[in-house]
Amino acid sequence: MEEFGKAHIKDLQDFFQFTQITGDENSLERWVIIPDINRPGLELTGYFDHSEPRRIVIIGHKELSYMQTQNIDVLRERLEFITDKYTPAIIIAKGLECPSVLKEIAEAKNFPIFSSPLPTYQLMVDVISYLGEKLAPTTNIHGVLLSVYGKGVLMTGDSGIGKSETALELIRKGHILVADDQVDVYKIHNYVFGKSPLLLNGMLEIRGIGVIDVAKMFGASSFISKNDIDLIVHLEKWDDNKDYARLGIEEELTLDILNIKIPKVIIPIREGRNIAVLVESAVTNFNLKQMGINSSKDFEQRVYDYIKKQSEDAS
Repeated sequence: MEEFGKAHIKDLQDFFQFTQITGDENSLERWVIIPDINRPGLELTGYFDHSEPRRIVIIGHKELSYMQTQNIDVLRERLEFITDKYTPAIIIAKGLECPSVLKEIAEAKNFPIFSSPLPTYQLMVDVISYLGEKLAPTTNIHGVLLSVYGKGVLMTGDSGIGKSETALELIRKGHILVADDQVDVYKIHNYVFGKSPLLLNGMLEIRGIGVIDVAKMFGASSFISKNDIDLIVHLEKWDDNKDYARLGIEEELTLDILNIKIPKVIIPIREGRNIAVLVESAVTNFNLKQMGINSSKDFEQRVYDYIKKQSEDAS
């Protein structure tokens, strides 16, 4: 089920360590629900139509210079609108001084104003990037996420099919664990990322052994906190009545995650198959396809050329 991330102003403050000018601890409980910011140029001129009050307001040198040109009563009216109950917070860039009238209004409302030493453009980029990830659409998937040859590989399949055991073998071969059992998935722009729930960070559950700490057993480089998802590898029990891909020229499969189609391969499981090696091979083949090298298409062309030559020789 798709959900959306949530954030309080306190989360933003804890992450960036802004200097708080006004507001107490209760003021930091305001919600942020829109991953965007507002530079209130038009609002300061008195034009409020189509203004989105739920965005964090960033004030730079231009806004402060304009405020100094305004009649104090007019400016107060406009600042009352900017600091309404829906606006999460105001951040002043470059460590510039907060105007006394703005500070007075904010203190009366217990409204949070912060100061940042960053230049305005950098502050805007950093805040939007942070909110984009924090408020991104999210879901969770049962599976194991690893980085294999630099690609994010999400292994899915029924419980007990051997996902964690395969992951353990891949980690032993030098690949990197991201998440086991439950993968928290979120989307930023047109990319899908996965990470481990905090409780399960760096842990891998192996039936018959228990939970192991991957970083302690294989070293700190065997685990990363998040990775994009490039390929789905679905493990399923071998079914003699099912036609599995043999030549690779069949229709390519995908899995829709948060409205992004991720390439998918199915690996049937039965005795004697080295699943870790098959996963590595699937990733290598995926990498080659991205480079424009398609072994299946090359083989198909080879068969076509052979049949054509045989036909020509017969005539």
